[in-house]
Amino acid sequence: MARSRYEYGTNPRKIQPEVERRKQVQKKRIRVVEDLPKQDVRISNKQKKEHMKLTFAVVSIFVILLAISYRNSQINEKFNQLQTLKRELSTMQKENEQLEVSIQNSVNLNTIEKLAKEKLGMQKLTNKQTMYVTLPKKDYVESASEEVEMEEEKNWLEQFIEKIIK
Repeated sequence: MARSRYEYGTNPRKIQPEVERRKQVQKKRIRVVEDLPKQDVRISNKQKKEHMKLTFAVVSIFVILLAISYRNSQINEKFNQLQTLKRELSTMQKENEQLEVSIQNSVNLNTIEKLAKEKLGMQKLTNKQTMYVTLPKKDYVESASEEVEMEEEKNWLEQFIEKIIK
């Protein structure tokens, strides 16, 4: 009759003699197996070839997977470089736009006048500072005495017709 595993009491269960005998028999069996002499195992050439083929297949699969993982790591590295270059490009474009805005603001005449007064100490002209210069009325430009004729180049048909007419 099988006993339940849960014990209702504080006394531990006693090991039955049958269980001890079974353990001893199992130990003896193990000893018997250990006491057997080792047999010479012979592997045929066919089995060796199959074993080599299997080993070669496993090694080649490992090498292929290694090459694939290396290529993927290279792709990831190039992708990361591309992303960093794109980020740098966007920051440079933003800086360029800001510089263009600052240039446009600095070209404003009011800001130029303000900078000239503050930094360079310049002032607007007054009537006292105006000087008039008199120039002789002689004209320094020479008129062309020769008439320049420019001939247009004519295509071969127009030249032929012109020779026939003359």
